[in-house]
Amino acid sequence: MKYVVTVLLLGATFVAPLAMAQDADVDRTHPTSFVKDSVITTKIKSKLAADHITSVGRIHVDTDANGVVWLTGSARSQEAIDHAVSVAKGTEGVRGVKSSLTIKQDD
Repeated sequence: MKYVVTVLLLGATFVAPLAMAQDADVDRTHPTSFVKDSVITTKIKSKLAADHITSVGRIHVDTDANGVVWLTGSARSQEAIDHAVSVAKGTEGVRGVKSSLTIKQDD
């Protein structure tokens, strides 16, 4: 009986870290991925707010675990959309930008 318990404990000791490592690579809730993603997102939002070109509340910025930035929402002009995309592309750590921004004048 002692032998079985020892084998089970040793097995769990070696298998558990491997299972956790696989989850960390896939799951965005892993602290390293989350911090990296939110730093990029925050940098872009800050730059857009500083430029005063469009309301930051209308442009939503999200960054995936691979450094790809997703811009959604609306802006007042094509120039503002182009500028937002340019700001995102010029931000450190960004590997790509996907935009589905649309033009929408203020109501």
